Amino acid sequence: MVLLLVGLVIGCAVGSAYARARRGWNDYQTVKRSVPGARRGAWLLIRGVAVKAGVIALLLFGAVAYAAVGSDDETAGPAPSPSATQTEPAHR
Repeated sequence: MVLLLVGLVIGCAVGSAYARARRGWNDYQTVKRSVPGARRGAWLLIRGVAVKAGVIALLLFGAVAYAAVGSDDETAGPAPSPSATQTEPAHR
């Protein structure tokens, strides 16, 4: 009877350890199969962000270059003419 109980306890311990190992192996295989898809998705997201950052950088560079060069359209209008200076008559 004692040997039966000892065998039952050992069998339950080994069986539960085997079940845990099998579940871990199945989880590992599932994740291993999903990694290439996740990696591809991550690179697609990184590429999208890089393209958007590049477009924004080009727009900013163009705006700075345009501001530095200035436009040919003068909106200030004609320059004011110099005013006549009044001279004092000579005292004698």
